[in-house]
Amino acid sequence: MSAIQKAPQRPVSTYLHKRPNVRLIALLALPMTWLIGVYIISLALLLVTALWFIDPFTSKVIPGFTLDNFINIFTVPAYFSTAIRTLAIALAVTLVCILFAIPLGIFMAKIARPWVRNLLAVAITLPLWAGYLVKLLAMRLTFTEQGLFNWLMEPFGITGPGFGVPVTVLTLAYLWFPYMALPVFTAIRQLPHNLFDASADLGAKGWSTVFRMVLPLITPAIIAGSVFTFSLSLGDYLAAKFVGGSTQMIGSIIASNINLNPPVAAAFSMVPIAFVVMYLVIARRTGSLERM
Repeated sequence: MSAIQKAPQRPVSTYLHKRPNVRLIALLALPMTWLIGVYIISLALLLVTALWFIDPFTSKVIPGFTLDNFINIFTVPAYFSTAIRTLAIALAVTLVCILFAIPLGIFMAKIARPWVRNLLAVAITLPLWAGYLVKLLAMRLTFTEQGLFNWLMEPFGITGPGFGVPVTVLTLAYLWFPYMALPVFTAIRQLPHNLFDASADLGAKGWSTVFRMVLPLITPAIIAGSVFTFSLSLGDYLAAKFVGGSTQMIGSIIASNINLNPPVAAAFSMVPIAFVVMYLVIARRTGSLERM
């Protein structure tokens, strides 16, 4: 023989097929690197920073161990009220989004004509097309003293609420509504139409059908959407800055202390995480997460 024939090379797919452990490691390597190397380690460093303190004489951050920053969240009235206010705002935003998403989803999925459905789908996702600050500016111009709302309501003798908590809730609901509306619409669209016919044949009225049939079936979609509206509202502070007037949220305290007192900012950063974890635990106890 003039030359030695080389053994045929096996493709990578064959190698991975025979070694499931190697295949699993290859699939999880990149996402686990991001999850552990970036996200979890960053949270761990944040928690460590929250245990440090500020030297009262030099105003420098001193590594150490103290729980005073966490204790201050509950003992300082301004800090505690801000945390409760932020929680209430996030829950209110979620409730507003749910109240608008359910009837809108039913109309789009079961009543509206295709061209109306497409038009509403574009209108729902329209806020996602613009930049965050552009949307805040639009809401600020709407509710300012000489804004669109007061101009429209002037013939009826109605004036706007002014910048404060109500406008902050409406602004955040406007920002995050697509994250609630789209999963709710998708869930309602998947419901067989004969369920509505059967409900009507059994004598159920419209609202009775919504509460007794539609709502239990779309609860997983509502939970999925509420995770976004709730968590995104907890971490927001620019809405309170632009349309909240004197309203402060957790993000406001974090932003004001990130340079002056990083340990306090780090401690407050753990509060939204704790709220989201508690929210997910409550959602899991309802059994909705298992049906998602």
